[in-house]
Amino acid sequence: MSSRFLMHCTARLLALAAALASVPLLAQPGHGAHQAVADAVAVAPTAAAAASKPVARKPRPQLGIGAAFAPDGSLWIVGLTAPGQLFVQSAAPATGLGAPQWGAPRVLDTAGDPISADGENHPKLLFGPNASVLIAYTRPLAKPNTGFVRMLRSSDGGKTFAPPVTVHADRQEITHRFESIGFDAKGVLHTVWIDKRDLEAAPKVGHKSSYRGAAIYRNESTDAGLTFGPDIKVADHSCECCRIALGLGSDGVMRAMWRHVFEPNVRDHAFAALGSPLASIGRATFDGWRVDGCPHHGPALATAVDGFHAVWFGIRQEGADPVPGVRYARLRADGSPLADTVQRLPDERAEHASVVALGSRVAVVWRSVDGMTTTLKAWLSTDSGRSFQLRQLAQVQGDNDFPRLAQLGQRMAVVWRTSSEVQIHALQF
Repeated sequence: MSSRFLMHCTARLLALAAALASVPLLAQPGHGAHQAVADAVAVAPTAAAAASKPVARKPRPQLGIGAAFAPDGSLWIVGLTAPGQLFVQSAAPATGLGAPQWGAPRVLDTAGDPISADGENHPKLLFGPNASVLIAYTRPLAKPNTGFVRMLRSSDGGKTFAPPVTVHADRQEITHRFESIGFDAKGVLHTVWIDKRDLEAAPKVGHKSSYRGAAIYRNESTDAGLTFGPDIKVADHSCECCRIALGLGSDGVMRAMWRHVFEPNVRDHAFAALGSPLASIGRATFDGWRVDGCPHHGPALATAVDGFHAVWFGIRQEGADPVPGVRYARLRADGSPLADTVQRLPDERAEHASVVALGSRVAVVWRSVDGMTTTLKAWLSTDSGRSFQLRQLAQVQGDNDFPRLAQLGQRMAVVWRTSSEVQIHALQF
């Protein structure tokens, strides 16, 4: 095992185990583009208290959010308050040199649903045709690692939302989680999620199932989430806990990319067009990473002129060493990688990267964790990913969400929720 891999794992463990300072999140003036949202987080015990008596481990605050620009240019986020209530909040477009100003957070009625908002499994926010606004989330069930994919729908631009509904037809108490949502060029809503119904039905060898991993399922809605078509299997043998990336092709057809379990147990990434009938499953990465477990680290996609931009985490043999890292590559329209474009991000601690693109401009953003310090970084290209410039956007202590990207036309922004505020960083090329 390489020393670089050990350093990466150690940094992640330290970040998870570190104690947090008590900082209330209040609506307050930001520093530059930094903005705050009303919330509060659990307080970890001090080192002295921990040394004097046993202390029960408290759960991390659920800081996972979704972010998107509305058609009018305002920036919206969806997330959880400290008590676990789902809220939306919006910031009007900035005027002149001023920073966007958040309005008051608005708590939504979710019929008492518990909601997952941690890391890769966080609420999603999507603006669609005819003033539709959709919020998707996973509702955890009683059994560990089980859930239902639920959705709130607005038909008046987000002023009001209908009660939540379960998106999929299957109602077993199994995994339906890690959903992704997106509209294609025809206005069809695609919902894609990780599903374990085939694992439950598969024969067992001893006490272990013969089925590898989970599966990718999806459905479609032609009325912006009012009704849903049947559950359709996309692929057997997906990884169990990694986000699913969606990207709209230049032909208007939605594509999906996910971590897949290739035989015998290689956790690379698969790719498929979500048309009808479903296209064949392709392979988008060739790291050859053999691991008996899910790294909780999914890919991201962005549309390119002649294919896609992709980022993902994996371990790849480089010379004599297996080297972990987040990598970038250009993909063809069928998802196959252009080999000469594969490159590792210039940060060995990079994790949970996202990518957005428009024309020749490409932005990759990620967080980099070093003990208690997390740095937000961006890698910007003006020549379709042939070359990049590295920028540091922010740095914080304590817990924080993964960076989320939002785009509206030429505007690209990074939204980053920390334990004390929600930061907005406009990407300038």
